[in-house]
Amino acid sequence: MMDLNVSACEEKSSLSAEELGAFIVSLQKTGGEIPWSQGGKTDPWDHVESAMGLSIAGLYDNAVRAYRWLAGTQLPCGSWWSGTQDGIVIDATRETNFSSYIAVGVYHHYLITRDRVFLQAMWPAVSRGVQFAVNMQAEGGEIYWAKNSEDVPDKMALLTGCSSIYMSLKCALAIAAQLGKKRPQWEKAKTLLGEAIKEKPNLFNMIKARFSMDWYYPVLCGALTDDEAKKRIDKSWERFVEPLWGVRCVSDRPWVTMAETAELVLTLAAIEDLPRARMVFSWLADKRYADGSYWMGVTYPDSVIWPEEKTSWTAAAVLLAWDALYNATPAAGLFNHAFWRERY
Repeated sequence: MMDLNVSACEEKSSLSAEELGAFIVSLQKTGGEIPWSQGGKTDPWDHVESAMGLSIAGLYDNAVRAYRWLAGTQLPCGSWWSGTQDGIVIDATRETNFSSYIAVGVYHHYLITRDRVFLQAMWPAVSRGVQFAVNMQAEGGEIYWAKNSEDVPDKMALLTGCSSIYMSLKCALAIAAQLGKKRPQWEKAKTLLGEAIKEKPNLFNMIKARFSMDWYYPVLCGALTDDEAKKRIDKSWERFVEPLWGVRCVSDRPWVTMAETAELVLTLAAIEDLPRARMVFSWLADKRYADGSYWMGVTYPDSVIWPEEKTSWTAAAVLLAWDALYNATPAAGLFNHAFWRERY
């Protein structure tokens, strides 16, 4: 058993939110877009996560610019292209997970700033993005993952993607409540999706069980709670967690990634397993570059950093984990299960 007695003061002081925020800003384009890396591609989900990192770092103007860029590039159907690079579409798929995640980012920014003008301005984009996903829900409750470039639905469902949509629906409904909007269709969609995640694993027919995200995302999003959540985390802990290194992206490869490691910290904090959350967070301390940005991944035990790309969303994931542990902002509890029980 690993020693869980990690110094909270040492952990907190080892991370500079300002430094990580500045790194994300260094990648942000004039119009607000945040690509993966310098010269890299942009996708809507990681763009939102990066904007969340900016909000945590107190860079509110930059975060608002990021969300305005997203609203301005939304397609008429409510979705976004899955990948663009320098304004050119490189992946014309439109994913339900991508379309709906704007709700999580917008609600996160609102919790920090309480800016109702921002919330109201972003509502049309949030509403259209979430509705695109809801319109792709199957009878069993699962939500198909995407439409292709010819507007044809791909009737396959991803457990990780649907878990992310579940979180998006929670946030979208919270925004609607703040603005006095009624969305009974979304309430029903959330209930059916939650039941599918909990009780109908056979519906998720894009099998990715070797990926760690399929392990912890049903807990992170709050579809699995209490004893069910704890049992799921404990069941596959040794399969995905490499002590002192981090979380394996896939169970059968000696490669840990900093984003997955940070997301496991978020998940453990969500179920209030704080000793293990602090322990796992401490493993990130030495996995970064001189400029403060974090490695994307590293192989073990040979310590080869791979790939060497410095990504905006990795920095944001670490900021989200840090905030969840140390309550640096009013949005620290966004993924915490108790937060949702107490308020909604």
